[in-house]
Amino acid sequence: MYRPVRTLDGMCGPVTDRPDGGRAVSGSGDESESERWKERGVALRVFVYVFATHLFAGFIWILFYVGEHAKK
Repeated sequence: MYRPVRTLDGMCGPVTDRPDGGRAVSGSGDESESERWKERGVALRVFVYVFATHLFAGFIWILFYVGEHAKK
C-alpha cells in the first residue's frame, strides 16, 4: 500500500528509508504499539496540564480570598 509522506522540503513521496520500501509488514504490531504509547503520552500530558492549570487557578483564587478577608 502506498503511503505518501511529507518530507522536510514539502514534497510528498513514499517512505524509502525502510528496507521494505515503505510498506508496513503485516502482523508486525510495532507501529500500532508505538502509536498507542504516543496516544497515552499525549493523554497523560493533557491531563497533567489541565490539572496543573486548575491547581494554579485555585491557588490564585485562595490568594484573592485571603486578601479580601484580611484584617486591614
